[in-house]
Amino acid sequence: MRQHDTLFIGGDWVAPAGTGTIDVVSPHTEEVVGRVPDGTPADMDRAVAAARQAFDQGPWPRMTMAERAAVVGRLAEIYAARQSEMAEIITLEMGSPITFSQMAQAPQPLGMLQYYAELGTSFPVEEERPGTFGPVTVRREPVGVVAAVVPWNVPQFVIMIKLAPALVAGCTVVVKPAPETPLDSYLLAEMVKEAGIPDGVVNIVAAGREAGEHLVSHPGVDKVAFTGSTAAGRRIAAICGEQLKRCTLELGGKSAAIILDDCDLPSAMGFLSIASLMNNGQACVAQTRILASRNRYDEVVDAVASMVRGMPVGDPADPATGIGPLVAKRQQERVQDYIRIGIDEGAKPVVGGLDRPYDRGWYVAPTVFAGATNEMRIAREEIFGPVLAVIPYEDEADAVRIANDNDYGLAGTVWTADTEHGMDIARQVRAGTYGVNLYMIESSSPFGGFKSSGLGRELGPEGLSAYLEYKSIARLG
Repeated sequence: MRQHDTLFIGGDWVAPAGTGTIDVVSPHTEEVVGRVPDGTPADMDRAVAAARQAFDQGPWPRMTMAERAAVVGRLAEIYAARQSEMAEIITLEMGSPITFSQMAQAPQPLGMLQYYAELGTSFPVEEERPGTFGPVTVRREPVGVVAAVVPWNVPQFVIMIKLAPALVAGCTVVVKPAPETPLDSYLLAEMVKEAGIPDGVVNIVAAGREAGEHLVSHPGVDKVAFTGSTAAGRRIAAICGEQLKRCTLELGGKSAAIILDDCDLPSAMGFLSIASLMNNGQACVAQTRILASRNRYDEVVDAVASMVRGMPVGDPADPATGIGPLVAKRQQERVQDYIRIGIDEGAKPVVGGLDRPYDRGWYVAPTVFAGATNEMRIAREEIFGPVLAVIPYEDEADAVRIANDNDYGLAGTVWTADTEHGMDIARQVRAGTYGVNLYMIESSSPFGGFKSSGLGRELGPEGLSAYLEYKSIARLG
């Protein structure tokens, strides 16, 4: 039982304004494994005030970018020493298989800290350009106070995709973790304090929707960085639009994996299992539409079915587990509803279905649908669980058309023996990130989506620029 009675505001552990608490429930045992204060609007006011003071009067935005990058580098060193502990906490609170937590949930945030610590040593803060009457200095300055609102599926990844560049840029931050997964953020707060980041630069308040909306709409916040559902993203965009507040939105996805006829299926399945079912299918970038030509359709269905059967379902703390439970009962019910919808629409579950693997825990049977079409709801809507639909295509042009025939445009992959031809396919699919024979999110490259998958980009130099304002200073002579 991990018990926390305070919030991290202004560089200190402070008592919450309210008496409400958040119970953290294990998705595997359905038992309470942690408890933290439930942040209120008053707590958000206090956190924003601390961040505002740290930005307006504190040393952080007045340090050079290289100086801030050195502090972020110290945070990375501390993070590296505790990443195993971070992986275990995330598996405990949200059910991510421990192998995935050790491979991605903790190492990827560390990699982002290391990347931005390095980038901050060379990123141009000022540059000179010729002007009509004299030189012009183009200067980059921190945007201000940032509200970082994050989901539960990859909590540290999504925090760090915002926090690392914001810190290097000189911003101050209020992080609102999801109520399902607040425990990892307390470990992060300990690291922030140990790294010597000035008081008020990082504030962390776990809370529900009401306090989150209060934070987003707070007049003391200059920018909102949000990852979550497209519906919530539209609401946040509306609030930011009314206030002319900067925002970055990384939203939903319904990505397509195009299997070309020359693909070596056995080798592809090893990588596709991660790309399509990582984190128990709870990933916005998951490749859940598998597109196969009619020439090899049955063969692809068999290969995908064998791949899923080979991923053991069970205790997420067991290194042998390939697929663990979903994060909450409501998520379990949502995914089971979609499986029913798929059956009602006429698709056939060749693996899985409605039978639950265990009586206890929020498990669903990993399911592969054959006979699916791109018009079905299971092919158009984000399910956020271990459900795959294998969809036939006539030729490569039809495969690209199907991949693009969706409201989302976050990610995608193509699987082929000809990498250059795969690149040709990649250039035709309207998605913000794409992979040829794999799927990776790289710290050095921009991440984000087309269409309803969001606004703006995170990671890479573009991710740092998202936390900077541009100022032009012209002078005579």
